[in-house]
Amino acid sequence: MMTAAQQEGVLRAFLDTVDTLVEDFDLIDVLHRLCVRSVEFLDVAAVGIMLADPHDDLHMLAASDESERIQALFDAQSRQGPCPSSYRSGEPRLNVDLTSDHRSGEDSVFAERARQLGFVRAHALPLRLRRRSVGALGVFHTAPRPLSERGTELGRTLADVATIAILQHRTIEHRNVERAQLQNALTSRIVIEQAKGILAERWRTRVDEAFQIMRSYARSHHARLDEVSRRVIDGDIDTDQLRAGRIR
Repeated sequence: MMTAAQQEGVLRAFLDTVDTLVEDFDLIDVLHRLCVRSVEFLDVAAVGIMLADPHDDLHMLAASDESERIQALFDAQSRQGPCPSSYRSGEPRLNVDLTSDHRSGEDSVFAERARQLGFVRAHALPLRLRRRSVGALGVFHTAPRPLSERGTELGRTLADVATIAILQHRTIEHRNVERAQLQNALTSRIVIEQAKGILAERWRTRVDEAFQIMRSYARSHHARLDEVSRRVIDGDIDTDQLRAGRIR
């Protein structure tokens, strides 16, 4: 059972997510906030949400941290690792030891990459849409701590909240075309990544800082992150003024 404080925290996260599920809501921003809350609730180093494309490859849709390190961690899980395994089986993969020298098969390459990035333990929970998975929630530790039964219960709840947001976005955007909606979400993520890279190089700063500046601008101007990103890519926005927060 979850503690009262954890239950209250999950309820706040759920209500916060549901409150944003209105027409034209920003799916990636909603999931980013959920990942940030998940790190706090689970007391872990990183949380990310991966979505499957039409070819069953997984791609990071949102994460608790937009740094290059976290991006590399989830990029390494396109086809192998705990998240793809959980997605394909529809079952959780818990307490995956990334430090074992005896790891073999599909986890071996990913485990080595995760260790290089400083992670030693992983967990993955499927995002279940009706009777099949559409992706996975990945949870990572930098210390060799297991995920308790209470933490697993909490992780399942957070995965369900993420699935609700994805389902609602699908309903709004393409009520009868599920795969097209999921592909649109992944396309938005690619556009955001491109804009992050452009700004980070132009400003000589970290990609997570560039993301936060774009996110702050989008939220204060009631714009979508992918729309702001496309303006950055197309050169339709003054990036110096964007960084200084002076654009109206």
